[in-house]
Amino acid sequence: MPMKPKKPCKHPGCPLMTDNDYCDLHAKLHTSDRASAHERGYSSQWQKARKEFLKANPLCVQCQREGKTTAGTVVDHIKPHRGNQTLFWDETNWQPLCKKCHDVKTQASDRHPSYHY
Repeated sequence: MPMKPKKPCKHPGCPLMTDNDYCDLHAKLHTSDRASAHERGYSSQWQKARKEFLKANPLCVQCQREGKTTAGTVVDHIKPHRGNQTLFWDETNWQPLCKKCHDVKTQASDRHPSYHY
């Protein structure tokens, strides 16, 4: 019996063909089996570092660029660490953001990494 033709991966910008909805590379990104915050590195050590960073950098940098003054409540990783512990703990990769700005940034740039082929 003939096999069904492969179809494009549903992940935005992925050119790979697959038998499923997503290729093997992106299947794990689109499942609900996400590791817990602690498993992703956000431990009590992170909470302490986060608190100290926000104390030293209290204002949202994105709101400041727009001429607004808003308290930073989230420590954002400028470049997503994606499990890289060196990048995770690199304070030069941190910036204070308010929740609204963090959600906008994460939805726009961090959620779907861009791939170049």
